[in-house]
Amino acid sequence: MEIAKMDLRARVGVDIGGTFTDVALEYPGGLATAKVLTNYSQPEQAIIDGIEKAARKADIPLDRIGQVIHGTTLVTNALIERKGARLAFVTTEGFRDVVEMRSENRFEQYDLNITLPQPLVMRQDRYTVRERVAADGSVLRPLDRQDVDRVVKSIRDQKYEAVAIGFIHAYANGRHEKEMADALKAACPDVAISLSSVVSPQIREFERFNTVIANAYVQPMVASYLNRLVRRLGERGINAAVYMMHSGGGLISVENAVEQPVRLLESGPAGGAIFAANYARAHGFDKVVSFDMGGTTAKICLIEGGTPKTASLFEVARTYRFKKGSGMPVSTPVVEMVEIGAGGGSIASIDSMGRIRVGPRSAASEPGPACYQRGGTEPTVTDANLILGRLDPDNFAGGEIHLSVPNADNALATHLCGPAAATPSDAAFGVTEMVDENMANAARAHTIENGRDVQSFTMIAFGGGAPLHASRQCEKLGIDRLLIPPGAGVGSAIGFLRAPFSYEASRGFFQRLATMDIQAVSRMLAVLEDEARAFVASCADEIDITAQRTAFMRYAGQGWEIPVPLAIDIDDATDPSCLRAAFEECYRRLFGRIIDGLEVEITNWSVLVTSRPLEVPPVARRSLVADPITGKPRRFYDAAQRRLVEGQEVERAAMLPGAAVVGPAVIIESETSTVITSAFSAVMQDDGSLLVIKKEKHV
Repeated sequence: MEIAKMDLRARVGVDIGGTFTDVALEYPGGLATAKVLTNYSQPEQAIIDGIEKAARKADIPLDRIGQVIHGTTLVTNALIERKGARLAFVTTEGFRDVVEMRSENRFEQYDLNITLPQPLVMRQDRYTVRERVAADGSVLRPLDRQDVDRVVKSIRDQKYEAVAIGFIHAYANGRHEKEMADALKAACPDVAISLSSVVSPQIREFERFNTVIANAYVQPMVASYLNRLVRRLGERGINAAVYMMHSGGGLISVENAVEQPVRLLESGPAGGAIFAANYARAHGFDKVVSFDMGGTTAKICLIEGGTPKTASLFEVARTYRFKKGSGMPVSTPVVEMVEIGAGGGSIASIDSMGRIRVGPRSAASEPGPACYQRGGTEPTVTDANLILGRLDPDNFAGGEIHLSVPNADNALATHLCGPAAATPSDAAFGVTEMVDENMANAARAHTIENGRDVQSFTMIAFGGGAPLHASRQCEKLGIDRLLIPPGAGVGSAIGFLRAPFSYEASRGFFQRLATMDIQAVSRMLAVLEDEARAFVASCADEIDITAQRTAFMRYAGQGWEIPVPLAIDIDDATDPSCLRAAFEECYRRLFGRIIDGLEVEITNWSVLVTSRPLEVPPVARRSLVADPITGKPRRFYDAAQRRLVEGQEVERAAMLPGAAVVGPAVIIESETSTVITSAFSAVMQDDGSLLVIKKEKHV
């Protein structure tokens, strides 16, 4: 549907998380939000329930909704839990075991029992054909027709649901892949087929093969779910255009998402990064670490200059926490972040050494934490926060979920107190400190990997759990300033409403600067831009579009590249001297120095086409001089003080711009609560954000 013709009087952002499904409904003059428990058997039902709940709050008829924007963890969960299609993989003879041999990188050098993720497709389901394309795209050996017929017959007889095709050097010439796909479609018209030359046309066969396999693995399930969602929305009278948030931080149509579902890998967290980036720009924060904690996971992302950091490679299902190389690599544009199993529903246990461990297992929404009274018996982070007084049992999720203190107390006593010889309060403190330290370590590791000092950053916290833990995170990381935006409890869903339409087209095309074929590079970049523009135009017409070109460059002999943004002018983007200068600037910024005397080469190229956002965030006027207000007494546990403190409880809705709350305090709202520890004060800003700052920094 064309954006110019859409009824934008009401737009809905929906984020399905592991525990809650968040909804943000934007209409003229207001924003209504809702939080409902995720329905694992029928995730679309939670979406409908949440939209209806938000529409009732806003008094908006369902048929007035003109656009639904959706982000989901469905693809990520399917890959982690291995709940995808029965899959076959067809590749070049001699490359059958690439996905099992991996890169031979031993990421944990001294672990004799190192564990690697198993390939999504087992060896007996991997087929080979005789063909060969050179790295320059020339055909060294034509596709063997007898092999094609043999493989097609085997796949048809085995009744596979999906097929991934990945030939060596198909990024340079995908003709053989297309011929193989045509033969399969003729014999098996109902089988989903994915081509590596379409899904990930980039250098490095392991990453490319793994990406096309992941795409094919989830394609039938995603197609079924999205088609069901659109139908169910229509049955409820919501005849709106449905768009999906992709992992790169933009929107694509449902049809595009069905073709390339691998692009939905981090769609929910990407919405959160967009949400934080908007507030970073509005408040003039140049260096931001976004902290998104929900019911199942916590995500940390760096935002500099108002733009989230992005990458072209992402790892799913790491077998070793924080260890690059221990997961399943997927080559797709993604907002770069570190994600750990630390959410409100993360389960705490005692390990073999008698230590408290938290996550990665989660109670999720079914059965949920013990205090939810839905059948859960194991202790979780939410149970611990309840025992420590940080949650109000009668005012959780807007009062719709009553929390049971006895259930939480019993879960902690049964599973943690005996082995640890502690009281439930001691165990609760241990659980929250462990999860806070895990998240702080993740933030430290992520900033150090990117050559940054986390203490120089401002934190922006959102998600149902982050405001509860953000002040303690700042204490651990040495951060002096924290921002809690309005609607933080459903931040990712609001971020969907701020996201542009976008698509990134990429291509593997190896070039050395000294011998670069400028005309060939110019033609290739023009093709990529046309492809990306056509993709965006298919989602929304008559909108302003911008393009950003990127070259992935390295010194000759290095194993990995760095992304180098190129000049908009295509002639400058293919000028070797301009390319070298841009590369050296990026390399120096990342590593502190350049290397003299080495040749520079380019492996992959990309063009990102983006629409301008519908709404540009207004510049917020910062308020530090404030009038302290007081609320009703509230006792809760302050981790830094190691004791219960006499604080206050204040309703966020009652705070006017310029109002200040001096910690210790808990600021409550429908979707979350913000804990202000003894070291901090909070000041309400003109845009409804809470600026939390160290007391000694308060002016």
